[in-house]
Amino acid sequence: MARNKKKQPADNGYVLYDVFYQDGARTSNRKIPTTEIESFDDENSIRAFIEAQDRKIAEMSGNPRGPIKSIARSDG
Repeated sequence: MARNKKKQPADNGYVLYDVFYQDGARTSNRKIPTTEIESFDDENSIRAFIEAQDRKIAEMSGNPRGPIKSIARSDG
C-alpha cells in the first residue's frame, strides 16, 4: 500500500530576479544564491552580486553591460 507523503516545498537555494538596464535591455531569471542575499540590505547585496556576474560575463565575451536601472523578483 502506498504511503501518502506530504510534499515539502523545495528550497532551491537561489532566488530568480529580472534585471533592467538603463539602455532598455532586460535579462530575466538571473539566479542569486540565497546565501548572497543579506536580509538587512537585500537590494544592495543583490545588485552587487549581479554586477559581479555582469563583469565576469563582460570579461569573457568582450561585451560590457550598461548600468543597472532596476531589479525585480521574477514571477517564475
